[in-house]
Amino acid sequence: MRGYSVIKKRPDFLAANRGKRYATPGFVLLVKDRQDETTDIRLGITITKKVGNAVVRNRMRRRFRALAQEMLGQNGKAGADHILIGRDGGIERDFDALRSDMAKALGKLCV
Repeated sequence: MRGYSVIKKRPDFLAANRGKRYATPGFVLLVKDRQDETTDIRLGITITKKVGNAVVRNRMRRRFRALAQEMLGQNGKAGADHILIGRDGGIERDFDALRSDMAKALGKLCV
């Protein structure tokens, strides 16, 4: 079971763009506090066509979902939106390196 809900609407992605950001070689993490009464953790994933074809983008999306399922429940900020933006180096990056990057990014942004 995942510890987050999914962001699907464009205005939610745009609102999260005004939050804090942390860039790694594989992804950029945006975290924006929603300022409402709910404590749900929400996740959005976006990967542009510049990264690769549909197969590459879907593989990267699956890796990001596995990473979020593993880490967001205990390390994510309650009541905040988390956006993962895929970068070019993310698909070749080792999953352990992505995990350590995610831990470092969540540690910096979700204090």
